[in-house]
Amino acid sequence: MAESTLQSARIPTGTSVREQLRQVDDSAVVSAFLGGEERAFQELVDRYQTRLLNFIYRTIGDRERSEDLVQEVFIRVYRHLHRFDRSKKFSTWIYTIASNLAKNELRNRSRNPLVLFQAIRKNWQDDDRPLQFEDHTTRPDDMYRKRHLRDLVEQSVERLPEHHRQVFVLRELEGKSYEEIAEITSCNLGTVKSRLNRARNAFASIISPGLR
Repeated sequence: MAESTLQSARIPTGTSVREQLRQVDDSAVVSAFLGGEERAFQELVDRYQTRLLNFIYRTIGDRERSEDLVQEVFIRVYRHLHRFDRSKKFSTWIYTIASNLAKNELRNRSRNPLVLFQAIRKNWQDDDRPLQFEDHTTRPDDMYRKRHLRDLVEQSVERLPEHHRQVFVLRELEGKSYEEIAEITSCNLGTVKSRLNRARNAFASIISPGLR
């Protein structure tokens, strides 16, 4: 079954299994794994490990704990992938697992965290988020302004209420669709749009004084 799944993707013969897996979409990789191809699971790990680590880290602000939670995400995926509804997007499903683990982590802490982005400065990669700054030049004054803007963004996001912050990061930093955010957060579409609108307005109000 795994072999036929990869063959149906019209990949040239003679290509290694790992290379075949790299060339097909998530659905085909999932099907290959469920068909008995164990190497397909490593492909899922390769595709999502860094992305999930960034997402969880931005959510809970603890690098080491985030690494632990990413491992827990993949343990759950391995154990329960047979239950995954393959008519849905795998990315939404795995982000939902990660989101739930991150929320549980925050809920279980003795203190009540007010921010979801506590150590974002250390691993915010310019190339993996939709939110962009105003230019891409390399002059020293422009680079300074970009760093200044990034700091303002980080500080402003930290001040958003938790339920607004979550939809903000999923949309503005992770680039998720409204439908995916609704599924990940277990909210209806109207609630997601309302929270995101309020988050954006609050974010604009918070950051505006720093831009003057």
